[in-house]
Amino acid sequence: MEQKKIRILLLTNRDSDNTGDQVIEACDISLIGAAMKNLGYAPDEYEIKSRAASIVNKAYVATKKPELLETARRAIKDADMVIFGGAPVFNYTYQIFSERTAITLDLCKEYHVPVLFSAVGIEYFNPKNEKCRRITEAVNYEVVRQVTCRDDFESLEKMKKREDLTIDKVADPAVFTSEIFSNFKKLEDKTVEGRQKKIGLFILRAGGFTANGNKLPWRKAARFWMGLIEEIKSRGYDYEVLTSGNFGDEAFVDRLIRDYGLDTNKAVFNINTPEDMVSRIYGYDGIVSCRLHPNICAYSIKVPAIGLLWNMKVQGFYDSIGYGKRVLSVKEMESKNVLDSLEVAMEEGVEQNREFRMSVYESLFRGIGEILGVEKTPYTYEELLENLPKFMGTSPQERRNKTQRKFRRIYEKFNSYSDLLKTFQSKKGVRYLFKKWKKYGKKSL
Repeated sequence: MEQKKIRILLLTNRDSDNTGDQVIEACDISLIGAAMKNLGYAPDEYEIKSRAASIVNKAYVATKKPELLETARRAIKDADMVIFGGAPVFNYTYQIFSERTAITLDLCKEYHVPVLFSAVGIEYFNPKNEKCRRITEAVNYEVVRQVTCRDDFESLEKMKKREDLTIDKVADPAVFTSEIFSNFKKLEDKTVEGRQKKIGLFILRAGGFTANGNKLPWRKAARFWMGLIEEIKSRGYDYEVLTSGNFGDEAFVDRLIRDYGLDTNKAVFNINTPEDMVSRIYGYDGIVSCRLHPNICAYSIKVPAIGLLWNMKVQGFYDSIGYGKRVLSVKEMESKNVLDSLEVAMEEGVEQNREFRMSVYESLFRGIGEILGVEKTPYTYEELLENLPKFMGTSPQERRNKTQRKFRRIYEKFNSYSDLLKTFQSKKGVRYLFKKWKKYGKKSL
């Protein structure tokens, strides 16, 4: 009689057009595969089903129609364990991640499916917020065996209400990018004498800084990037301007071309798969990035990087690896200062912390082992690197699917702006704007 496979349902932000999230998915699959081998399971004795962390339909959250929950219900009912990997699944302030996560946990509780949260993003704890109270209650269900985060461990400690709930702060799974994506390493020899060094500039969307409480409006951000490019050229470096895939980020690159004179030949568009981004980083001598995961991938690949502080998770990561001074705030974002800091980082290089890197694997190994009732010794650092399955690349079909999802988000955003414009063009919209202007003045518009 054929033995039933262990079914692992992995939930990540895999459907995001931000390829950093896609790197997380690939690294999670590899780390889980290594843990299963470490625990004594052959590849044909388990299966990893990777789905979006937003497995609960957004329409269900709005309507609570039972039929809209059937897909999530079937997936969880059929699973032997659920692992949330590396996504901001607790976010509640201006997203609905937390409620979708809570509903997922409701289903896990109903079907008695054990749950691990691995290296997830944590939003600050606010006991007065109803949404925060809801996700806190769900995280403390008995089926939740372990919660590890990559930042804001203090908030996670406040969320913990069960004495037996295991919590910890660990590395992001993308710290193993260099090993897992080694098939996409550029073979260029950076030690060749006289070779022109190249710097990658990862742009953030217009309004990305201000939306996160930083006083850097998009026009000022545009002038910063163009000034940094001029500084880079004056010091004899080559450069590329690119993104980690977010369509809003790419739209800002296009604005730099059309309105600020960025050389089209120096802009890279359509970063739609994890290997697209990782292979680019392999070819750089240094990077400057707002987005977190280009910074994490660069750390793994040992490419010196400077992080620009638009979100506190960037500072949290750099503090974790001992390079807190390689993060620059908005006040420090002057072209000369940024490039000076990058040159210092390029001179010093990147030294990796083995214990930090191993933390995400060891927590997964322990969590999965406890669920399966298997006690074994985790791999050493060297053994893990030898046993990490390689990412083999995005299939042509999945590449098409990723592009389609990205464009549908663009269409959705266009339609919402179009509807908003029609509203303001109406007499009702004009009256609304006039009343707002009278009450709050010019700043309200």
